[in-house]
Amino acid sequence: MFKSIPQALTASLFLSLVPGLTAQTTKSVTATGSASAQHGVALARSGRCAEALPVLEKAAPRVADKELRRNAGLAEVRCAMTLDRRVMATSTLQWLNHDFPNDPEVLYVSTHVYSDLSTRAAADLAQRAPQSYQAHELEAESLEMQGKWDQAAKEYQRALQQDPNAPGIHFRLGRLLLSKPNPGPDMAEQAKKEFEAELRIDPNNAGAEYVLGELARESQQWDQAVEHFSRAAKLDAGFGDAFLGLGQSLLSSEKYSDAIAPLQTAVKLEPQNPAAHYMLATAYSRAGHKQEAAKEFAIHRRMVQKSPPEQDSSQ
Repeated sequence: MFKSIPQALTASLFLSLVPGLTAQTTKSVTATGSASAQHGVALARSGRCAEALPVLEKAAPRVADKELRRNAGLAEVRCAMTLDRRVMATSTLQWLNHDFPNDPEVLYVSTHVYSDLSTRAAADLAQRAPQSYQAHELEAESLEMQGKWDQAAKEYQRALQQDPNAPGIHFRLGRLLLSKPNPGPDMAEQAKKEFEAELRIDPNNAGAEYVLGELARESQQWDQAVEHFSRAAKLDAGFGDAFLGLGQSLLSSEKYSDAIAPLQTAVKLEPQNPAAHYMLATAYSRAGHKQEAAKEFAIHRRMVQKSPPEQDSSQ
């Protein structure tokens, strides 16, 4: 299912990535911690990571000189990844990002390390539990990201064959069906069945409730839409789009006063969403709250005016 992935960086690649290791430091070393850190960096520079790691792990976080502490920490991270010491690598990255939150090199190394950790974990899953539903699910997600819809759907089906009650699989199948380009006329109905199947397995899946609400709203089935959006909002109090969908469905069913409360919540959760302000303004206006409506319409107008014009994709 997955291609084999090397478990360690090559020594040459490691040496090419470590900053500041090829130039001899000109600062005098007076503290024992600094001397130990420099010794660890020198060991790492020469590719002796097994010897460097114990030294760097102890000395790097305690060095007073910021540049040396940074370089020692980066050397520790890369040696840890070379020797597949994943816990040490992530622990060191945590204090590096805390001490140097805006350092481009720290951010760059963090990006690559976390990406590599993800790749290694995926390889572990494929090697140790290749027939598990999680392995098939991960492969399906990868295929879906590549736009290989039919292959992804088959992998999701294989995951369900391994565990028919695995949570999340039916939801992803439904999402995949709705994401496919040029869907057939019955695609929405097929997706609906998947989301309903997901809720039978996991009644607390707010995402499934939300998408069912959207499908009902698009079909102008306002009562069903209100029911699904209401359940999604109750399951996830921070789900701004669920409150927005609920308010929009109540507006469409001419329940203007009822729409105000969920739309107020939507605006609090998504204050930069112009659609939320516009719908709340509409609800206020239709319910006779003219002053509040004027305020929200003004906010919406300012937000739209500040938005950059959409680019013509045909150019």
